[in-house]
Amino acid sequence: MDLVTSTASRSDSTATRLRTEILNGTSAPGALLAESAVAKRLGVSRVPVREALFALEREGLVEFSPTGRAFVKDLTPQDFEELFVLRLTLEPLASRLAAPALKEDVSKLEKNLAATRRARSVQEVTLLDLEFHQIILEASGNARLLKLWRSLRGELELWLGRLHRSHQLQTRETLKETVEAHQSIIESFQSQGAAACERLMREHILGWREWLPLFS
Repeated sequence: MDLVTSTASRSDSTATRLRTEILNGTSAPGALLAESAVAKRLGVSRVPVREALFALEREGLVEFSPTGRAFVKDLTPQDFEELFVLRLTLEPLASRLAAPALKEDVSKLEKNLAATRRARSVQEVTLLDLEFHQIILEASGNARLLKLWRSLRGELELWLGRLHRSHQLQTRETLKETVEAHQSIIESFQSQGAAACERLMREHILGWREWLPLFS
């Protein structure tokens, strides 16, 4: 392995570690990610840490201050509202476009739902939840719609992870409610027309709206 490849590998592994800590809440919103401290903790030099932080900034998980210090992205009420509006715009449309293909074959969604039922943590539920919705975006056949949704994936995971953790603390039913909602969506694709599938997805996304005041 040459030096460039080795450095890239360390940067990727460092980014993976930091991404996991951010998304599971171990690194709290607004926490300082000092290069030297992170490098020492992870046993790497500052170079892969710096590159990892830049990569995570592009994903919407890290933000830099005017002085160049890195912090875990702390989503504001406006961030939550904007991401909610984008989901409400993109996903019902994707469901309508995907309906013909998914009426023929919902096996990927069913496989995802089975994995969700076996989930052992809220973080796993969050990942599978986003995967479920991405399967629908992929089935829409609209490459630009999918590209736009993927560009939001990091922030959506941060957004949904925080909502799931807060909901779990209050109700202990995040897994149960996610499974029930996704089962209804699958049944809609199997038996309903495109308009009904679009309407159900809109109702599903609107269901998150009542949680947003938690972050105001």
